[in-house]
Amino acid sequence: MFFLYFLLLIPLLLLKKGVDMIVVWVILGVILLTAFWGIGIYNGLVQLRENVKNGWSQIDVQLKRRHDLIPNLVETAKGYMKHENSTLEGVIKARQQAVDASGFKDKQEAENFLSGTLRSLFAVTENYPDLKADRQMMQVHEELTSTENKITFARQYYNDEVNRLNTAVQSFPDNVIAGNFNFKKEEFFEIEDPAEKSVPKVKF
Repeated sequence: MFFLYFLLLIPLLLLKKGVDMIVVWVILGVILLTAFWGIGIYNGLVQLRENVKNGWSQIDVQLKRRHDLIPNLVETAKGYMKHENSTLEGVIKARQQAVDASGFKDKQEAENFLSGTLRSLFAVTENYPDLKADRQMMQVHEELTSTENKITFARQYYNDEVNRLNTAVQSFPDNVIAGNFNFKKEEFFEIEDPAEKSVPKVKF
């Protein structure tokens, strides 16, 4: 703001020195256009940053929903999978790691690991027809599958917004404003293992 006031002082100083009024108005017009142009870029970057935050909050909501469903899934499976304690314990442990993860990288790794353990659990359930036919198991699985689909869509939206922001903060002239106002690139929420790109599934 101080810089803008300084720029507006320039025409006044030119007037005092006897510079032609038309020249002063041209200079003032250029200054104002530049200022509004900079403000427009700044506001655009703010909007992009907020879109990224909103995208992540949508992912976070669905991840918490998944965390809430897993205990019911494991409890239902326990009654049938008496000899699969290691598999069930692995899912619970992975869930807790995902819940406790705080940093972006840690959360991403924990969620990817959790997806892997869920896939292992669903693979094992193929050996238990009675479990597959259990109504509670079917309901939990349906809710979990729906949640996984929502996570996929939310992740796609988030990554699209991150891409837009990252492109802006690196492109001229937006990068000039971004550099001066601490707009930074954001990380994509990616799945490193290609096998984990599919939603965990089990046939019922």
